[in-house]
Amino acid sequence: MPNIDPRQLKRMMESMGIKSSEIKAGRVVIEGEDRDIVIDNPQVTQINAQGNVSFQISGEIREVERIAAKVEIDEDDVRLVMERSGVNDEAKARAALEETGGDIAAAIMKLKEG
Repeated sequence: MPNIDPRQLKRMMESMGIKSSEIKAGRVVIEGEDRDIVIDNPQVTQINAQGNVSFQISGEIREVERIAAKVEIDEDDVRLVMERSGVNDEAKARAALEETGGDIAAAIMKLKEG
């Protein structure tokens, strides 16, 4: 709509139940499974349309690879998981702890389930 005055466009959108507002932000980060998308110096617009909220973001985009941190597994944790889950295989207990990021309770539940 190249020939429409921005104020007129805003009034038209509001008459259709669409409201927009600018949000001041220094940086926006979208966290993905294997990489993050970082948007520096963003222009963020929040759009409310008939009860749905969405965001429009523009700016300087860069991608950052995610490096999974290696979790240190303590021998006491392995023994505790083995004892509480009833599993006698140390390798299984250690693997469950690694899969759950060192979360003892989650590792015990994982082993009890399967």
